[in-house]
Amino acid sequence: MAYSMTGFGKAACEHNGAEVSVEVSAVNHRFLDCSIRLPYSWSALEPVVRETLKKHLARGKISVNVSRKWNGGSSQMVQLDRELAKQYIAASEELGLMLGTYEKISADTLAQLDGVFFQSDPDEELEQTKAMITGVLVEALERLQECRAVEGATLIKEIAEQVGLIRDSLNRIEERLPGLNEQHMTRLRERITELAGDVSIAEERIAVEVAILADKGDVTEEVVRLKSHLARMDELLESAEPIGRETNFLAQEIQREMNTLGVKVRDTDVVREVLSMKSELEKIREQIQNIE
Repeated sequence: MAYSMTGFGKAACEHNGAEVSVEVSAVNHRFLDCSIRLPYSWSALEPVVRETLKKHLARGKISVNVSRKWNGGSSQMVQLDRELAKQYIAASEELGLMLGTYEKISADTLAQLDGVFFQSDPDEELEQTKAMITGVLVEALERLQECRAVEGATLIKEIAEQVGLIRDSLNRIEERLPGLNEQHMTRLRERITELAGDVSIAEERIAVEVAILADKGDVTEEVVRLKSHLARMDELLESAEPIGRETNFLAQEIQREMNTLGVKVRDTDVVREVLSMKSELEKIREQIQNIE
């Protein structure tokens, strides 16, 4: 099953008197690009989170947000930074001397200054925290994958239908090939007769002209390659592995064969079928941009 590259997953657990929540969101991207936000005291665990993501995801722009909300019985402690408070007081007194006043900074004002009071986390066993975050992250990733699988299944179904429409057009073109080949051979014989009647043209030149004309009108190889590419696309759509990159490359090859087919054959009905195939292929190319 192919996965869409967009989705969202969330999981949470209780840990040391706090609710820990992990949210993972994903959007399409050519490579695996991870953005991770952790509580400051857990920042050392970012490599662990990143490695876990690499094990579960192949590509996409991934955002991970790990948050912690303390319960009513929070074990966080409010502490006073005495040295910083002293510096604020000294600076305030110096400012007062400069202004010729003797007002002192009040406790209320001092308490509101940045860094005077701060919260410290309780001592934690890093390995225990690592195991907890990894477990919740994996659960969030599983929910993300469920979301991506649902959207991926929809995309695969739509692409398969469009591949079927391209194959139908190609079959109609193939049905016309015998008649087109006969017309081409008639024109080729006429051209040979015309060249042979001109005594000023060397036989080597005639041979070159015949070879060029023969190649211009024969689209058998293009039809065969297109059928092969479509068969490969069917295989990829049923694969359990990430298929985004290969389907994108395959779409380019299909486009190349369609272009050649449209140039070589000037039959109105064939041109109409080629345009229809190109229209369906463009839809496919848009959709596979969102497949992992």
